[in-house]
Amino acid sequence: MRIVALVLSTFVASVAQADERFITLSSTTSTQDSGLFGYILPIFKAAAGLNVHVVAIGTGQALAIGERGDADALLIHDRIGEDKFVADGYGIDRRDVMYNDFVIVGPSADPAGIRGLKDARKALAQVAAMKSPFVSRGDDSGTNRMELRLWKSAGIQPDPYSGWYRDLGQGMGPTLNISAAMNAYTLTDRATWANFKNRQTLEILTEGDPALFNPYGSILVNPAKWPHVKISEARIWHEWLTTKPGLGAITSYRINGAQPFFPPRRADTY
Repeated sequence: MRIVALVLSTFVASVAQADERFITLSSTTSTQDSGLFGYILPIFKAAAGLNVHVVAIGTGQALAIGERGDADALLIHDRIGEDKFVADGYGIDRRDVMYNDFVIVGPSADPAGIRGLKDARKALAQVAAMKSPFVSRGDDSGTNRMELRLWKSAGIQPDPYSGWYRDLGQGMGPTLNISAAMNAYTLTDRATWANFKNRQTLEILTEGDPALFNPYGSILVNPAKWPHVKISEARIWHEWLTTKPGLGAITSYRINGAQPFFPPRRADTY
């Protein structure tokens, strides 16, 4: 009888799993590390009866997963990469979802003297000039891509072998932890920073530069390219996320009482 019961329970579980409606969403770590998914996905499930299985990785890797047809939709934050993904035929119907911003955090002692600067490129130039420790995600994420563009616009190419610049190949959470341990500077999205607990030695030092604007986009993986994608289910998520119900859920999320994500807007109005 025990064997029969075990076989029956295994069969029921497998049937339930087969009947589960879900999509695979390839997304950036900031949506996960900030706690946003933990808040909005139950709201979406209650409204649509559809589960969202999130693969939270750097934006570059998220795009690569979409290019292979291994996800049904993407939620990422690198507009240049997003537009190329669509132009190359891998994605369709890219839409604005929300925005926040990047900030440069660093040690309270601030050896590079960047506290209060509104110019991120000048701040990075001062960090490089002082050879103050800087920790880079180095993972081809949206944050890493932004950081590299800022260095380039500042006319600086940091050398991972220089001693002061450390290239990790890690997500935002581990990068912040290592920055705290090293008393180093780093670039982070504000939402992940707001949810970061290990702040004893770090604080926001540079913020408010329009160059630090951080928009997020939702893209459907192109069913003409990958016929197996769950386009009907993915579109339910896509429509919810980019219209009033999803926006209401996103903007009602709080971290320690603060709103980390905001309705879409143009970069030139940031």
